[in-house]
Amino acid sequence: MAVMGFLSSSSSPSSCIPSLSSPLSHRSRFSVAKLKPLSIASMSEDPIREWILSEGKATQITGIRSIGGGCINLASRYDTDAGSFFVKTNRSIGPSMFEGEALGLNAMYETQSIRVPKPFKVGSLLTGGSYIIMEYIEFGGSRSNQAALGRKLAEMHKAGKSTTGFGFDVDNTIGSTPQKNTWTSDWIEFYGVHRLGYQLKLARQQYGDSLIYERGERLVKKMRPLFDGAVIEPCLLHGDLWSGNISSDKNGDPVILDPACYYGHNEAEFGMSWCAGFGGSFYDAYFEVIPKQPGFEERMDLYKLYHYLNHYNLFGSGYRSSSMSIIDDYLRMLDP
Repeated sequence: MAVMGFLSSSSSPSSCIPSLSSPLSHRSRFSVAKLKPLSIASMSEDPIREWILSEGKATQITGIRSIGGGCINLASRYDTDAGSFFVKTNRSIGPSMFEGEALGLNAMYETQSIRVPKPFKVGSLLTGGSYIIMEYIEFGGSRSNQAALGRKLAEMHKAGKSTTGFGFDVDNTIGSTPQKNTWTSDWIEFYGVHRLGYQLKLARQQYGDSLIYERGERLVKKMRPLFDGAVIEPCLLHGDLWSGNISSDKNGDPVILDPACYYGHNEAEFGMSWCAGFGGSFYDAYFEVIPKQPGFEERMDLYKLYHYLNHYNLFGSGYRSSSMSIIDDYLRMLDP
């Protein structure tokens, strides 16, 4: 979960339950460290320290402070004579998870729209696991202004476009669940296969829940009319935009973090609205930049369904009824 007052502490499962805690190219670049031989100098045995004292332009680390961690990663603030850095580590997972996060952060950063922490380095720890070093952002005392958040988010969606289709250069994670981002030319196919379909299969595998799988697959096959009249372009999405991943900096400007980025229909960004606290001023400001599409209200629950299913797969049966209710409501609407 996010640790307010500091940059978010992990790519944590996106649960609302605290205890569960010019168009730009779609290709982003960041620094990926290679595993160092164990026999080299002692400083290289700590690749985080090595990067900070070389490419990070610091000559001295003045303090290292733990700032908590979520269910997945540990987080630390490194204070130096060149400023502060935010570092996340995971002792059991290789660098691919952080690579996906860094690619997403960098893609959002390059839109020059909404503030995100700039990623600097991803690599492997010699003792096992991985790390990511990024810009440290000092948070303000309260969450960002809703209108500013809506406007800035829409500006990111407008600036971040893909000519390749819907998807992303790498698979990443939504919480700790793998998120498949295979490039697909058709949005409805992408959302049906790589979002709803993947979660439905996972529910069947984990819980033997054939009922939700069968009804969900019926919805996937029938859902195309929900998009009639909508113009759908592949926009850069944060992908996991809930309250724990939204804050503001010391100037009161909105900050978003811990992404699960991909290029998709802009409306899919609101799938976590049930625990993001978006109000009327947020949507009003957003639609001033990107106008509302026909059928927006009818699709809202369809985009929530992906996240309800993910919560079901991550946290158990408490989210099953919400998922099933959405599926059944749509089947009643779409069945002749």
